[in-house]
Amino acid sequence: MSGTGLPMRVPAPGLPGRVRIHEVGARDGLQNEKSVVPTEVKAEFVRRLAGAGLSTIEATSFVHPKWVPQLADAEQLFPMVSDLAEAGDVALPVLVPNERGLDRALALGARRIAVFGSATETFAARNLNRTVDESLAMFEPVVARAKAAGVHVRGYLSMCFGDPWEGAVPVAQVVKVAKALRDLGCDELSLGDTIGVATPGHVRALLSGLNEAGVPTGTVGVHFHDTYGQALSNTLAALQHGVTTVDASAGGLGGCPYAKSATGNLATEDLVWMLDGLGVDTGVDLGALTATSVWMAEQLGRPSPSRTVRALSHEE
Repeated sequence: MSGTGLPMRVPAPGLPGRVRIHEVGARDGLQNEKSVVPTEVKAEFVRRLAGAGLSTIEATSFVHPKWVPQLADAEQLFPMVSDLAEAGDVALPVLVPNERGLDRALALGARRIAVFGSATETFAARNLNRTVDESLAMFEPVVARAKAAGVHVRGYLSMCFGDPWEGAVPVAQVVKVAKALRDLGCDELSLGDTIGVATPGHVRALLSGLNEAGVPTGTVGVHFHDTYGQALSNTLAALQHGVTTVDASAGGLGGCPYAKSATGNLATEDLVWMLDGLGVDTGVDLGALTATSVWMAEQLGRPSPSRTVRALSHEE
């Protein structure tokens, strides 16, 4: 950290005592890079993130290399870091788009997978080349087979708050698709603000709508982008509602290659700074995490977009 005793810890009422950070930098962050990062650098990135105390690190994606060439090395990368999961210290979820991706992940011993759906028809068509219903039908055997194998399944849901083609997305529409993913057997949902247009009241309305539809808050994570500078305020609104899983990306890496108006993910360092100040435990060493993001920024040849990384690295 900064070495000055900052941020001062001042707990606020109505917040969880602990938050699990679902680190997406190694997958969602790097898949949006123009250049392909060497496999050895990716593996070192995952190891450094684990060393900083992150216990859930999304490692890679078993998608067709044609669609995401930056992650074409999934078969090479996963065995280079799987010992972290085998030791029981770190969960290493991987993204799988279909049954072929599941086969590849299971063959390497993956124990946590994620499928990636959309709350809107236009994004489903552009990202999955399917309607929303067709994408759910594609996920059904993937989730069923994963559950039969004792594998934990996360369901990502994109465009939960707004869509660049369709505009505002009705809460009821998102709730319907989220409930369908739960009914397929997903253990956990991640609500994605893919283009970063959510505001705190909208966040609370969607979480309440999910609760009313029978989706417990404990099964929901949030995934905010900082396009309009709202990611932290939206996260705080979610925490006040009882959410305890927050997606974030070390150094603020990533966006969405299929939605041009999407900017970077919420930076993990910015999230940890806020949570440290609120007295909410994450298990993450902010200094070690910042050093990791500075290192990764050097590999990418550009400064980190995270305000906290810039502030702490300038102080050192």
